[in-house]
Amino acid sequence: MREVSVGESLDQYKMIDLIARSGMASIFKATDQIDGHVVAIKVPYMQFESDVVFHNRFQREEEVGRRLDHPAIVKILKPRKKSRMYIAMEFVEGTSLRAIIRDSQGMSVERALDFAKQICEALTYMHSNGVVHRDLKPENILITEDGKIKIMDFGIALDESARRLTWSGLSSTIGTPDYMAPEQVSGRRGDARTDIYALGTILYEMLTGHLPFEAPNVYGMMRAKTNQDPRPPTQYIPDLDPRLEEIVLRAIERNPKDRYPSAAAMLADLSDLSRVVVHHRARKLHPSSLRFQRFRRAISGVAFVVSLLGIFAFLIWLANRYPATNAPAHRSYRGQSK
Repeated sequence: MREVSVGESLDQYKMIDLIARSGMASIFKATDQIDGHVVAIKVPYMQFESDVVFHNRFQREEEVGRRLDHPAIVKILKPRKKSRMYIAMEFVEGTSLRAIIRDSQGMSVERALDFAKQICEALTYMHSNGVVHRDLKPENILITEDGKIKIMDFGIALDESARRLTWSGLSSTIGTPDYMAPEQVSGRRGDARTDIYALGTILYEMLTGHLPFEAPNVYGMMRAKTNQDPRPPTQYIPDLDPRLEEIVLRAIERNPKDRYPSAAAMLADLSDLSRVVVHHRARKLHPSSLRFQRFRRAISGVAFVVSLLGIFAFLIWLANRYPATNAPAHRSYRGQSK
């Protein structure tokens, strides 16, 4: 068995183009030679096919995907037979949300709200079917030409209906640190509120072009998630609607109990901002960090003024301690000359 290439056939599918390569798999555009439909085929690299952890993740992605049937979720297809490990999916013509965020550097509120509401609808469906994505991020969300979202990659999804036992600790802390909830960072498996945290982070990034936390590396990001407070979105967009800031900050609360209890509840607020009660979370939920920032700025200002006064006082002291002696010396010299 060897790597699959463009032009070759894999069971009923013929590879017609290479769409992308990731660190573990290649994704091909292919034709189903039975019905003529264009599909996408995800084929892992040979060295990963015998990896137990990878095999479990790949199998989970396929099993969960087959159970879900929603227009905002990439549909997983079932081949007539499989001669090796791969996943057949519907082919989606679109752009990743990551590319859109990168190019826009903070998109319009209207567009961000539209995407967030669509994601909320998909999460509501997933959670009602016992599935928690746990790796929601812009790279796993495609945007079609008509502005519709498609969520993919259920490799570390939690399927509450699955009876099959999984390896202890296999995927509880796997994910993308930028979008992982604090409970994931701490090693817990998470629940529906874990996806709400990820969505809140994505919405924050869509609006501001930044993440709630910034760190020099993965470990710094994970520490920030568990020990620090996020920057309010209004730090980047001062005129942002406070009701929208309230939604974002509630979604990314460190304690899951303080977040939206469900994607449906978050969707209700996103769909009607007039129903949002502003609790000024930027001040009330994170007062210590904001007070510290104000205190630090005040101290810096006072220190600057004190420094100037100190320099001025020192110059006065020097002038009094060492008065000018040029004039008297000159008079003495003239007196001696006479």
